[in-house]
Amino acid sequence: MEKFIPVFLNYLIDILPALAVGFFLSGLIHEFIPGRLIEKALGQKGPAPIFYATIVGTILPICCWGSLPLAVSFYKKGSRLGPILAFLVATPATSVTALLVSFRLLGIRFVLFEFFAVIVMGLVIGLIANRLAFTPQETFQEACAHCDAKGVHKHNLAFAIRVKSALKFSFYDLPKEIGMEIFIGIILASVIASIVPIGEWIKLRLAGLRGYLFALAFSLLVYICATGTVPLVEAFIRQGLGAGAAMVLLLAGPITSYGTILVLRKKFGLKILFFYLGSISILSLILGYIFTLFLP
Repeated sequence: MEKFIPVFLNYLIDILPALAVGFFLSGLIHEFIPGRLIEKALGQKGPAPIFYATIVGTILPICCWGSLPLAVSFYKKGSRLGPILAFLVATPATSVTALLVSFRLLGIRFVLFEFFAVIVMGLVIGLIANRLAFTPQETFQEACAHCDAKGVHKHNLAFAIRVKSALKFSFYDLPKEIGMEIFIGIILASVIASIVPIGEWIKLRLAGLRGYLFALAFSLLVYICATGTVPLVEAFIRQGLGAGAAMVLLLAGPITSYGTILVLRKKFGLKILFFYLGSISILSLILGYIFTLFLP
């Protein structure tokens, strides 16, 4: 318990600002972006909406916890599965801050490969996901004060009323819907981080296939944001972890949090959850190995 409480508080300090930004942006999307625009941009067939979602995801400065409410909001607005999963991959995997820290600690090769590898992962997972058949876990009824009986959103009300509606959706409706899953995810991540202190793992010297498997297992068990992953990876490399395994940790670590797993399970079902985790595992291992081919 002595270790759990500080770890849990650190997670809250790191995660709550991202959650607040994610909830707020999702409220703005709900209130000010017409559903037909989302359907047109992200609901079409083909690679274009997946590409848009992936690029937007790499730009937004939020981690996986902040991307979850946004992804649910896109889903409510009619987006197809492919762009949603592409967004969930690309958004937490990298950010401007993470890339700058990577450049400082790991070098330009890591920065360039990580950035383009994230785009490849988002596109591949999104394209395959659009071909998967799945049944939504529930029929969404948006908690909106000014939607008509058919669910059509009205946009002719006073600006102040719309801002109030956006804030209600951001900080009441969405937290009520997925807040428990996110909270449980934070607790699980804190428990595992407390049981297995990062300092003990850094001392391990792993090479070859064991290093890849360790990096993947660590990524799936412990949530680390994109920026926080960088110094951890640098420390592992100093202790003997191979560059390919380090890239696996950089790619898979930030996008496999317990919050993401629980929300995907609730909204899309086990089939989509297993596809998401399996695809990330396979692609990160392949891309990690390819990265070693670019090194001297």
